Amino acid sequence: MKRLKMIVVNTPEEAGARAADVFEAVIAAKPECVLGLATGTTPLPLYRELIAREKAGTIRFAEVRTVNLDEYKGLQPNHPQSYRRFMQEHLFDHVSIKTENTCVPCGLPENPDAMCAAYEDTIERWGGIDLQLLSIGHDGHVGFNEPEDTFPMYTHEVQLTEMTREANKRFFDSIDEVPTAAFTMGIGTIMKARKIVMIITGADKADITYAAFCGPVTPKVPASILQFHPDVTVICDKAAAAKL
Repeated sequence: MKRLKMIVVNTPEEAGARAADVFEAVIAAKPECVLGLATGTTPLPLYRELIAREKAGTIRFAEVRTVNLDEYKGLQPNHPQSYRRFMQEHLFDHVSIKTENTCVPCGLPENPDAMCAAYEDTIERWGGIDLQLLSIGHDGHVGFNEPEDTFPMYTHEVQLTEMTREANKRFFDSIDEVPTAAFTMGIGTIMKARKIVMIITGADKADITYAAFCGPVTPKVPASILQFHPDVTVICDKAAAAKL
């Protein structure tokens, strides 16, 4: 916990801007850096800010490489709710990053175990993750690492809890369309990142924010493991930080 930095801001847009400051510094120091990226509504202000900064000439993505946290099982890359499509629409299509330098887990692998192993190999071949972006689920999940009895080490397939499916059903026409499984980086993979930024916004995240960073480290609250990482910056709006 000694090296965990907590920043409290007023709005999600301010959280995105503060996170973009960290991204800008990492990219400036290492133009060919490896960024671990996340999806969902929480990172959108960050991605908008990164796009604006490249247009302004303060960031260049031309040499950056990215690996995404997760992907739904069973969705084609062009599916409206696939995370590959999300990344294209909200970041990749608007910056100078090369397509071959963007890596998202395959949602329809012929051999899931082989795909997961290859994903880990890609991260290792690229030299590891320099900066990993995270958000947090209402049950403390990071990526799709759900509450369990142990911390999963590597990229793997996971069955999604009803809480997670319920939280994500707003992106689909009905709960029946929400996939029941996904592929995700493991907690071990995430913890090997050299630097981590977690963005948390909204009053509905206040309880889990407190549990993750003020409670015990337990796989029942997967994000709590971040208490042991040497370089974590948590950026919260005031609503999410209300119980800290």
